[in-house]
Amino acid sequence: MVDFAILETTRLEKLRVATLNIWNKSGPWTERLASIRSQLTALSPDLLGLQEVLRFVPDEQNPPVPAPDNDQASEIAQGFGYNVAYGVAADYSGGLKFGNALLTRYKILDSRTFRLPGADSGETRSLLYALLETPWGRLPVFVTHLNWKLHHGVVRTKQAVYAAERIFVLAPVGADFLPPILMGDFNAGPQADEIRYLKGEHVIDGRSVYFADVWDYAEGQGPGHTYARDNAYALENGEPNRRIDYIFVRGPDREMRGQPSNVRLAFEQSVPGADGTVWASDHYGVVCDLSMTVKE
Repeated sequence: MVDFAILETTRLEKLRVATLNIWNKSGPWTERLASIRSQLTALSPDLLGLQEVLRFVPDEQNPPVPAPDNDQASEIAQGFGYNVAYGVAADYSGGLKFGNALLTRYKILDSRTFRLPGADSGETRSLLYALLETPWGRLPVFVTHLNWKLHHGVVRTKQAVYAAERIFVLAPVGADFLPPILMGDFNAGPQADEIRYLKGEHVIDGRSVYFADVWDYAEGQGPGHTYARDNAYALENGEPNRRIDYIFVRGPDREMRGQPSNVRLAFEQSVPGADGTVWASDHYGVVCDLSMTVKE
């Protein structure tokens, strides 16, 4: 006879994750900032990965003290209760930095930045890593931004391989971690080698990996173009519609932690501005929920 009173039950909870390339301070930044913060209020993600984040802190200020008046990530996060991790991708000298950021509701246990290969291409890119303490366990999160030029597929492929290798080093399979999350602006469509490699659909030098593309896994509606010609800021560059912003998760695991659901575009709303329509960025973002489990 089974004593149901002692059986362990499991309750599913959700972790909301979003990503957005904020387009540095291009365009009407003050109005764009207001739009980003308004839409952030509605989305209320637990984690938000940001790319093209500017920080201006004098080089002699070591360690740097980011604040809303010198750091775009802090400016966006102000008043929301987020902790901020930042990783430099390019140093423009004089204290001006360009990079990736993570806004998180959880304690940051560790944060590091890794330089991606391809600096000889004329662009410098990085991978931001943060280890978070969450109610469900330790969560490794990675935010990145790959080379942007359309003909730089060979560089982006090297960068994707490097990012995957870093993830497996910092969050080995079988270690006591929640499924790692990788997100950002990959500047490549779903059929590109660099994206197919991450999704387990392409082998490079005898190596393969698997991360779930949350848009595919959770069956996002439509093509999911995040660089879209219905956004006037993107249209100005004359590029085709593309889905180039992603959230990947190395999962779900055996407990179904990390299973994506409710995926959709984010930060896609436009509002009237002083000189015409204002979008949050030249990119749209992506948001999804990832399952977490609580044993009772």
